[in-house]
Amino acid sequence: MASIPHDSEHGHHGHDDHHDHHQPTGLMRYVTTTNHKDIGSMYMWFSFAMFISGGIMALLIRAELFQPGLQILEPERFNQLTTLHGIVMIFGAIMPAFVGFANWMLPLQLGAPDMAFARMNNWSFWLLPPAAILLIGSFFVPGGAAAGGWTLYPPLSIQAGMGMDMMIFAVHIMGASSIMGSINIITTILNLRAPGMTMMKMPMFAWTWLITAFLLIATMPVLAGAVTMLLTDRHFGTTFFNAAGGGDPVMFQHIFWFFGHPEVYIIALPAFGVVSQIIPAFSRKPLFGYASMVYATASIAILSFIVWAHHMYTTGLPMAGQLYFMYATMLIAVPTACKIFNWLATMWRGSITLETPMLFCLGFLFLFTLGGFTGLVLSLTPVDIQLHDTYYVVAHFHYVMVAGALFSAFAAVYYWGPKWTGWMYEEKLGKIHFWWSLIAFNVTFFPQHFLGLAGMPRRIPDYNMQFTEWNAVSSVGAFAFGLAQVFFIIVVLRMIAGKSGVRAAAKPWDGAEGLEWTVPSPAPYHTFETPPIVK
Repeated sequence: MASIPHDSEHGHHGHDDHHDHHQPTGLMRYVTTTNHKDIGSMYMWFSFAMFISGGIMALLIRAELFQPGLQILEPERFNQLTTLHGIVMIFGAIMPAFVGFANWMLPLQLGAPDMAFARMNNWSFWLLPPAAILLIGSFFVPGGAAAGGWTLYPPLSIQAGMGMDMMIFAVHIMGASSIMGSINIITTILNLRAPGMTMMKMPMFAWTWLITAFLLIATMPVLAGAVTMLLTDRHFGTTFFNAAGGGDPVMFQHIFWFFGHPEVYIIALPAFGVVSQIIPAFSRKPLFGYASMVYATASIAILSFIVWAHHMYTTGLPMAGQLYFMYATMLIAVPTACKIFNWLATMWRGSITLETPMLFCLGFLFLFTLGGFTGLVLSLTPVDIQLHDTYYVVAHFHYVMVAGALFSAFAAVYYWGPKWTGWMYEEKLGKIHFWWSLIAFNVTFFPQHFLGLAGMPRRIPDYNMQFTEWNAVSSVGAFAFGLAQVFFIIVVLRMIAGKSGVRAAAKPWDGAEGLEWTVPSPAPYHTFETPPIVK
């Protein structure tokens, strides 16, 4: 502080006092806030609300599939639920959760006072609630919500009712929010790092988010283009995807998956970043192979653009195309395996303690790897042609999305929660949440591999008698998994209320490294007004 001239210091405090007098309170505080911590918290609460509503849709789907025959849902309603469940979980729950972590943690990790574009940050959050209202509201319009699957393939998405238009509008709004958030994250990371923090000294979480943000900027406009073409096909007489007018429905799939496959990594890479922060902290060792982790992350991002048509083996791709996409998809397993090796090597001979964040990371490691292996099985064209559109695919991507992204999001909440709230969580409740979630998750999704191998198609409200037993098991698991999340909300609310009675130290985890642990817990409203010097 001594280096700052006295007058500027005085001026600064003057500004702060002024700020306190006129700062809106109550709801308006949040509507007008430009503070990265407020915005990060809003993203997380929004994400949780969407997680619950997407979860209720999943439970309705699983309740219908508990027995063969049509039980509780009309087939049309069932298709709407499968579609909206996908969209809400991806765009409403998982992505905003990680953007919330980025908003909260990146300025703290980089030693920045706030995000680069504070007002835009507020705007990129407040675009999300209207999109969510459009999505959830689409159930209540004539004809109901979109029902062509979350991938929105024509011709179904061209024939659908008004709910489809609401979906297109919602996707546009969420895409705009993502692009603005990405611009903000890139600028913050490139321009606002503390003096002495070179790129190769950044925490892994910052690296994964930097690369993710570039992926978002590259792919979101492509998705916007695809859904705009759908819109013009629906209302303005174009025939982009209508074969009768000279278009091609398969073209939609190409455009969609050019966004859709990088999207998988937009969800996975921040999760990798979180795990790369937590495993070293609880192994009490620096991350093994930091540079190789950075390069592996960048390689995954680059390769993610050239594998999209592995979602389309059954559309009549030429043999050369099938071979190329098969080999490209297998290649992406190499940098991913490199990351997994590095995490295992970080734990090797470390003095590991198994607190809840670490448990979720170990759950992530085991199950994400399993999800990766089923992905490799599906990369093989002849195998995929048999398994395409079966429950095997559903099992594969839930192992990657739930056990990958969601478990690492839980780990992040337990790991950084004390920094956000100033209180420790209750370890016992955290452990119950972990074990219950882990067991229920596997009871839900592991049987779906068997269903898929036996040939059960996905996205159907009714099925053949032979699939009855495993569906019943899967449905019971799903309800158990849903119940486990009630525990999570209890843990979080009790942590916020300080019910554990243990105040969080500035650095609650003795193995944790990084600037975020140099500020008090809870982190003050304004941090790093004077940038720290990184040696």
